[in-house]
Amino acid sequence: MARKQSPSHLYHPVHWPMWLGVALFRTLVRVLPWHWQIRTGETLGALLYPLARRRRRIAQINVGLCFPDLDPATQKALVKAHFRAMGAGIFETPLSWWGSDRALEGLARIEGLEHLQRTLAKGKGALLLSAHFTTLELAGRLLCAHQDFAVMYRPHENPVMEHCFRQNRQTHYLRAIRRDQARDAIRALKQGQALWYAPDQAFKNGNAVIVPFFGVPAATNPATARLAKISGAPVIPFFGYRLPGRQGYRLVIGEPLEDFPGEDPAQDARRINAVIEAAIRVAPEQYFWTHRRFKYKRGWGLPKYY
Repeated sequence: MARKQSPSHLYHPVHWPMWLGVALFRTLVRVLPWHWQIRTGETLGALLYPLARRRRRIAQINVGLCFPDLDPATQKALVKAHFRAMGAGIFETPLSWWGSDRALEGLARIEGLEHLQRTLAKGKGALLLSAHFTTLELAGRLLCAHQDFAVMYRPHENPVMEHCFRQNRQTHYLRAIRRDQARDAIRALKQGQALWYAPDQAFKNGNAVIVPFFGVPAATNPATARLAKISGAPVIPFFGYRLPGRQGYRLVIGEPLEDFPGEDPAQDARRINAVIEAAIRVAPEQYFWTHRRFKYKRGWGLPKYY
């Protein structure tokens, strides 16, 4: 859990460089047209590729593990494309915070909104299942224009970034719920709300289950099934993709998962991973490959990839 800080702590001189960065991006997303933001971000990502050696190495390992059938040149091209997508995401996050409704209007094409609305009409809520794509923050903001929902999130380690994330999530969503506040999440679902949730990152808690992710054993959070079982809310996949040629975004909302959850937590987690895998294959360069997805706790007897 992130340590609570007094508001004055945020303005300590040690945080001034971060505040300058926040001010810069807040200005840029209000001044630059959207297509220039994306173009600038992609260029920034391309420049980061040779410089960010540690992140590049993590992405290379992940892509090699998840796409072993690709030849080395194709894997390298995928990692390079990922850095460009990640650069675009650097602009999309502040755009999701401070972009006006007018600036975002018309950027998204939504498929399957009726699945979510039909489910919510039954009064049992809906657990919107997402994953950490580079478009994640903006995809949520774009969906807000069509449907209100709450968001479950992991607090950021940097207090300035955590302040910005929390403040803007509270502005645009019904409520912002930390991932350790399971009771609040269940309460929101039982009140008939939609709750947006991305459980795909490495999970080293004692409750983790080890199931395949792209065929590689991965420490996986089983909470999706637990939240669905306790609340009675259906699970609905929701993923956002950046369209090629700077044409905007495609938001895809699937039908509720049938016969979920089951009786086996490991099988439920494996099924959730399979849903996320299928979404990643649509635009693999846009997934967040610089995260150490295959890190494990000591004593699990699994390889050390990083």
